[in-house]
Amino acid sequence: MNYNDHRPGLKARAAHLALACSGAAALLTLGVSAVTAIPASASSLAGDVAQALKLRLPKTPIDTIDCDRLGPWCEVVSNDTLFYIDETARYLFVGRLYDMEERRDVTAARLLELNPDLLAAGAPRAGGEAQGGPNKTPTKAATTRVDLSTLPEDGAIHWGNPKGEKFVVFSDFQCGYCQRLAGELAKAKVHVEERPISIFGAASRKLSEAVICAKDPAKALHAAYAGQAPANGKSCSRAKALDANEAFAKANGFNGTPVIVRARDGAVLHGYRDAATIRRFAAGAKGSGQ
Repeated sequence: MNYNDHRPGLKARAAHLALACSGAAALLTLGVSAVTAIPASASSLAGDVAQALKLRLPKTPIDTIDCDRLGPWCEVVSNDTLFYIDETARYLFVGRLYDMEERRDVTAARLLELNPDLLAAGAPRAGGEAQGGPNKTPTKAATTRVDLSTLPEDGAIHWGNPKGEKFVVFSDFQCGYCQRLAGELAKAKVHVEERPISIFGAASRKLSEAVICAKDPAKALHAAYAGQAPANGKSCSRAKALDANEAFAKANGFNGTPVIVRARDGAVLHGYRDAATIRRFAAGAKGSGQ
């Protein structure tokens, strides 16, 4: 049998196969387009997720659902609980969501927004483990009044209004809420004695050393909050005082940042506060709960 006699048949089959592949590609493109086009809006998606949750978790009260901010995850608020669910309402995630680009604990920040009096404890360190997790020593209960007299001066960075009410602030330069608090402290026109601690591990400690050893630590502090590490990243003798800050924070149950201490009486506020709250705290005579 001559091969050339069957070449038209082979060409026809090849053309058919090409057409089939072209159709499959078009179908695949349509499928991807359809998936990305549905649902039409975050609000309609949230409604669909809410309906699915009613069927799958009928005894769980749902306060709010937000499907507009966290990529493929929808945030679900249920009383004092925060969890995440995928857009199909099949996979539910309970735990901390961390924004790698902004270097912040999204879950802790959101919980603090929902309840400003909540201590955002257990923030994950750079290694990925949360403080107080499995195989960790349980963290001490947070103290509401402390004695600041044992802290060395070398571990402090002073800024703000020198004539204002003095606050000692324990912070981490990689903490988003510490950055926001710095702005509110400036608005409140108070005297700030900032003491860095390393909630986010080795990277935070390195940044703290660079700031406290800078020629102008106060200027370096604000630059660090703006995401600009000090140009001279060398350590110095003052860096040893950061150990005292760390030890003091651990001894008093400061497991998250920021922590605000009123210098005149040692009264403690945990977490971010706005300028108005800081002013009230400055004027008050009592510590926690204000």
